[in-house]
Amino acid sequence: MGLLDRIDGQKKLQGQNEIAEPEESAAKTAPEEIKEDPYLEVKRKIHSAIIDEMNKSGKMITDREAMFKIVDDRVNDDEFLVPRIDRPKVATELFNDIMGYGPIEELVQNPNYSEIMVNGPDKIYVEDKGKLKLTDLKFRDEEHLMNIINRIVSNVGRHVDEASPMVDARLADGSRVNAIIPPLSLVGPVLTIRKFGKKPITAQQLLKFGSLTPDMLHFLEACVKGKLNIVVAGGTGSGKTTLLNVLSSYIPEDERIVTIEDAAEVQLKQEHVITLEARPANLEGKGAVTIRNLVKNALRMRPDRIIVGEVRSEETLDMLQAMNTGHDGSLTTTHANSPRDTVARLETMVLMSGMDLPLKAIRDQVSSAIDLIVQQSRLRDGTRKITSITEVVGMEGDVVSMQDIFVYETDGTVDTSGKFIGKFRATGVRPNCIEKIRGNGVTVNNEWFAD
Repeated sequence: MGLLDRIDGQKKLQGQNEIAEPEESAAKTAPEEIKEDPYLEVKRKIHSAIIDEMNKSGKMITDREAMFKIVDDRVNDDEFLVPRIDRPKVATELFNDIMGYGPIEELVQNPNYSEIMVNGPDKIYVEDKGKLKLTDLKFRDEEHLMNIINRIVSNVGRHVDEASPMVDARLADGSRVNAIIPPLSLVGPVLTIRKFGKKPITAQQLLKFGSLTPDMLHFLEACVKGKLNIVVAGGTGSGKTTLLNVLSSYIPEDERIVTIEDAAEVQLKQEHVITLEARPANLEGKGAVTIRNLVKNALRMRPDRIIVGEVRSEETLDMLQAMNTGHDGSLTTTHANSPRDTVARLETMVLMSGMDLPLKAIRDQVSSAIDLIVQQSRLRDGTRKITSITEVVGMEGDVVSMQDIFVYETDGTVDTSGKFIGKFRATGVRPNCIEKIRGNGVTVNNEWFAD
């Protein structure tokens, strides 16, 4: 058995109520008073001794098994008077401080938690099944938290300090990490990790979760295969990227796909995929490559489909122009609370490009480029649902005309488990885009839209 395998074994030996069942341990309401770590001083001494030893030898130990052996040997040294029953726990915690994520290591490794939010050293939250929960974990102090943040961002070639107090990056496993530190943060260093699922959520899982109905799914599949331009809209954490992954899975294998993102999150299974990722400026403020730069470049790469992870600024104009100039079937997401808000946001973001265009010209561009707006929402009960599928019909005077195809309705009442009681409903409207879908050789069943 390898040394790292022993870590997992030791975690299990720490007590079933402490590690093996995270829902009843880490993710519970923090007690009013958390006991001071009795081995805090011992861990500091061992940590310092290991650092001194590496400094004297001039060698950095990057091998995890080698480091764990060093830590394990030190903790088991009788000099430090750690009781044998506590040695595995102390060794694991110390190893996590040196090589991992410190006290949040167990949260990072737990697949039940989709997001980890550290609000200063004393408050650590997780998102579990769509709900935020305060854990009973904490960092020793702000310095301890800053050490972990520095290790995380330095591993991906980034840095954070008072001169550059914000960082947003992608970890090696695809997870997103965001850190903001004083003086911008008044509660101490703040760290947010949005974990990257090793297995992307499938369409069948969305059905199981109750995020949409089979008819809605069939219609969306036909829309993607029929080369409609689709915008997935919703708030932060509403599941936009998850839905984008599901929709993109319906793109035919024989098409050339270019994905463009700030941090690569879209997971495609097709063979012919080019993934582009924006790059921030370096320490001298140079070398930045924006989403807009990448969208412009993608048009020269002969794509059949362009997928932009999220439009949030001036790149919106280039995305709309791409949709209007032969790149049908493009997909993107944006932050908006409703389909009408989505149109308003797209208009605003086009204006951010610096083009002095009249509002009607922008609306004409939006209405001719976008075929469908899929509204994704995270409800107060923690569930994520497609609350509407709306077709952009065209212009009526100076207003972009839209019609709902499917909607989710609820009066706010909840069942015994605290979940909203509601239902998905087809409005009975037959979408105008059916002809375009059928024109691309995709079958559409009129029964999907029966009220």
